Amino acid sequence: MGKGRWWLGILRCGALLATVPLLSACVSEQSMLHPAGEDAAAVANLFWVMAAGTVVIWLIVMGITVYAVLGKERPKTERFADRFILIGGVAFPSITLAALLIFGLALLPDWVRTEGADLRVHVTAEQYWWRIAYELPDGSVVQSANELHLPVGQTAEFVLNSTDVIHSFWIPNLGGKIDVIPGRTNLWRLKPTEPGVFRGVCAEFCGPSHALMAFPVVVHEPADFAAFLEGEATPVDAPPNHDLFIASGCGACHAVRGTSAGGAVGPDLTHFASRRTMAAGTLPITAENLASWLLDPKHIKPDVRMPGYDSLPDAERAALVSYLLDLQ
Repeated sequence: MGKGRWWLGILRCGALLATVPLLSACVSEQSMLHPAGEDAAAVANLFWVMAAGTVVIWLIVMGITVYAVLGKERPKTERFADRFILIGGVAFPSITLAALLIFGLALLPDWVRTEGADLRVHVTAEQYWWRIAYELPDGSVVQSANELHLPVGQTAEFVLNSTDVIHSFWIPNLGGKIDVIPGRTNLWRLKPTEPGVFRGVCAEFCGPSHALMAFPVVVHEPADFAAFLEGEATPVDAPPNHDLFIASGCGACHAVRGTSAGGAVGPDLTHFASRRTMAAGTLPITAENLASWLLDPKHIKPDVRMPGYDSLPDAERAALVSYLLDLQ
């Protein structure tokens, strides 16, 4: 019976280790095992090295266990016991852990960087969304929100701040994470190596809607990124129903460049309808989702600071939805 339990334990451990390769089949848009950046590739390599080391150690330990349980019972000399403990309990773990430590330390970033970044992006974390501003060569900035665009093959430096609590900025496919702390500016660099659409998240619990604080990350070819940035910097003409947008108080919190709406409390909505999601990655942008959001934002995103517009007539809420969808 005792040997049966040993075998059961071995089988369970083996089944657990067998799931490690399956991790590479996870959704690729938010996985460090599908790297699309230099830092993420280094972290993924570390993971696979440690996973391989874990398998080797497990096989050795299980081999010893099987030998101890099923092997012939015969006396062992004191010399054999001493060598077994010295090699198996001291030398092997020390060498293995030292090798993994050296390999991991080699991945630490070079904190003394002399080369300049190709792009500088200011990111401010708020409950529960991201304020994003692209710095242009002349020092001016292009405001946006909740969607990040980057050029492939170029180093982006992020200037990170928070207005309220501690958040954490993380784009798994591109690299590691860094805390965003109120009253402190942190710098973080990432270099995308593959174009595509990925998912960034807040990785530090920041309140009831922490899990609803994400942002799409679009990595372009350099020419396409330049075209995006030029379009993002272009003001919009006031769409129909702009007067209603202002009269309803929306312009007091949100900016729409090129119009009289100049609020700075909420996300910049200048090119809102060209984004992939609304409410910081919570929902795709559709008329139905916008109508539900305007009616009761807290039902969709708990603790959000935006008030609901349930007091407006249905026709006026529909007009606001139309206005937002016109912000291309």
